[in-house]
Amino acid sequence: MVKSLSIGIIGIQGAVSEHITSMKEALKKKDTAGKVFVIKDKKEIDKIDGLLLPGGESTTISKIIIKSGIYNKLFNKIKEDNLPVMGTCAGCVLLSSEISNNKEEIKLLSAMNMKVKRNAFGRQKDSFETYIKINGFSNLFNAIFIRAPIIEKVWDSCKVLSKIDNNIIMARQKNQLAITFHPELTNDLRIHEYFLDMIK
Repeated sequence: MVKSLSIGIIGIQGAVSEHITSMKEALKKKDTAGKVFVIKDKKEIDKIDGLLLPGGESTTISKIIIKSGIYNKLFNKIKEDNLPVMGTCAGCVLLSSEISNNKEEIKLLSAMNMKVKRNAFGRQKDSFETYIKINGFSNLFNAIFIRAPIIEKVWDSCKVLSKIDNNIIMARQKNQLAITFHPELTNDLRIHEYFLDMIK
């Protein structure tokens, strides 16, 4: 791992401050030097070692990153420089290659070989939390689902890390990590630490 990491967060919607806190704590726990900051300009994409794509409304996030020029910069950085990205909830949707119910024609980053379904567990009132098993984790993880998508299928080098009721809820492809739930809303730092380990 590099001596000092620079982690950017797309700060349009979602639990941005919670992601910042979790990532800072994860860096501290792993005794790794680094800074965590909200990306406000497309030029900042060139300065980061890893990126967090938080939750929110995927249609809105997609429109704003396209309009700001962040989309093209990010798309190229992922494809050309293999930028590590962790996407939670809506961020997971944007990392995918296909959406089964994409009526709004969201422009995807196509960073991972997976197909997702938005709001698969229902609306806000259907939010829930449950303990899940994650491949490589010794203990269960308390996962919080809020208007969460599911990953309907993966292919090629995209690997399943966790399922609930036979639905895929976490996947990894090289240094891209897709999570349908919200690890930043818990005090469990293991997923943020796991992402840090993916940054070489």
